[in-house]
Amino acid sequence: MPLIRPSRDEDIAAITAIYHHHVLTGTGTFEIDPPTETDMASRRADVLAKGLPYLVVEDEGRVMGFAYCNWFKPRPAYRFSAEDSIYMALEAHHKGLGKALLAELCARAERAGVRKFLAVIGDSANAGSIGLHQSLGFSHVGVLKSCGWKFDRWLDVVMMEKPLGAGDSTAPQ
Repeated sequence: MPLIRPSRDEDIAAITAIYHHHVLTGTGTFEIDPPTETDMASRRADVLAKGLPYLVVEDEGRVMGFAYCNWFKPRPAYRFSAEDSIYMALEAHHKGLGKALLAELCARAERAGVRKFLAVIGDSANAGSIGLHQSLGFSHVGVLKSCGWKFDRWLDVVMMEKPLGAGDSTAPQ
């Protein structure tokens, strides 16, 4: 039975391996060089220090994916808007694990005070990520055309959003 839980220090090797694959083979991230385990541990520590969720989904004791959110921009006015990130192991695709993981991330982000959840999806041809976000209530808000260059081609960025909790219907506290 899959388990979604907060990430732990001992998950860093698996998280790094999953992300490494996406950096080298995919267009969902515009990173070119895979970060090290030290880099990934530092990034995770930054997210957690902000009181934001960093989760993994585990199946049969193996980390099959990870998801986290971080503030959309560093300026104080953005303090209720966060961007999600989700990456799954290749063998976890099309099993519903990503949807369950992103749904839990949305719930935990809302509890952390996020009112607007943003998806900044690399590559307008990234049907898997776009479909995943749509299935959880994210709506399409725009495309930044040809703003990334990877694998010798221009790539778009698809912007999606989802209100969390009261969204913008009330002032935050």
